[in-house]
Amino acid sequence: MSPALRRYILVRVLLTIPMVLILVSLVFLVLRVLPGDPALAILREGASEEQLASFRAALGLDKPLHVQYVEFIKGVLRFDFGSSMTRKIPVTQEIKTFFPATVELALASMFVTGVVGVFSGAFAAQHRKSAADYTIRILSILLYSLPIFWLGLMLQMTLGKGAGWFPVSNRLSPGMTPDKIITGMYTVDALLTGNWPLFKDAAWHLILPSITLGLVLAGIFTRLTRANMLDILEQDFITAGRARGLRERTLVYRHGLRNAFIPIVTLLGLQFALLLAGAILTETTFSWPGMGRLVVDRIYDRDFTTVQGAILFFALLVAGISLFVDILYGFLDPRIRY
Repeated sequence: MSPALRRYILVRVLLTIPMVLILVSLVFLVLRVLPGDPALAILREGASEEQLASFRAALGLDKPLHVQYVEFIKGVLRFDFGSSMTRKIPVTQEIKTFFPATVELALASMFVTGVVGVFSGAFAAQHRKSAADYTIRILSILLYSLPIFWLGLMLQMTLGKGAGWFPVSNRLSPGMTPDKIITGMYTVDALLTGNWPLFKDAAWHLILPSITLGLVLAGIFTRLTRANMLDILEQDFITAGRARGLRERTLVYRHGLRNAFIPIVTLLGLQFALLLAGAILTETTFSWPGMGRLVVDRIYDRDFTTVQGAILFFALLVAGISLFVDILYGFLDPRIRY
């Protein structure tokens, strides 16, 4: 590793630390200035003052704000987000239960996004100003404009209930259970244990929600890839390749696409981080038990601690993935190290 790259990575890490501290502080402050009393929301109107005071003391809400903040930061450093107010279990345990489902959906969705968005954008750039180019550009705008829940419902009605090809909800069919939970991602666990019926069932349930989320995001990457490819295809090395008699497909997909991929990787990483933060509409539409569903359900339950822990986990996750993407960007493009 060169000194310039080490210096670049060190600077990015040092810049991430205050950003994380600001995110943690915002989560702490915003949830405490919102109107409403968590104790009253859980215990309801009939609770006595003694019960309310005891509940606030158990949550630490009776302490001064600065004391709560210090204890909150200490808990974050220990990766301790407290206990659920309604289920009396650690918030980290709930996150471990629901997060693998979101990771599985996010990975499948990003695969759809990458394949459809990147290759359709490269194809549109290769056939610039043709009927195919205009069609792809219009479709990309339409896809990105579609409400996710509407597209999900249409796919459920046509490919699910209508044609009967795919299941429309949940992660597995009734009666189908994993032999062993290793990662919490059913397709991965099925491959690791050699349970092919489970893999087929889990993958089948994953198709519609991943297509729904992946197609909507593909619209962004189609236009981004096309714009970058148009610049790359006008570079001198592409002209030199044509002069040497290289096939156009080789120039576009092997040489051009690789050079246009740097900004695409950055956006892929950031979009993946947002997907991990919970694709709430998709998870709700398909009854997918991920982090988005967890937050929605706990908001309805008035579970202050779990909502706070989940949002904080999202913030730390996005910050971590952003740091990873920045470092990856430094490896891919030596120019930004200086």
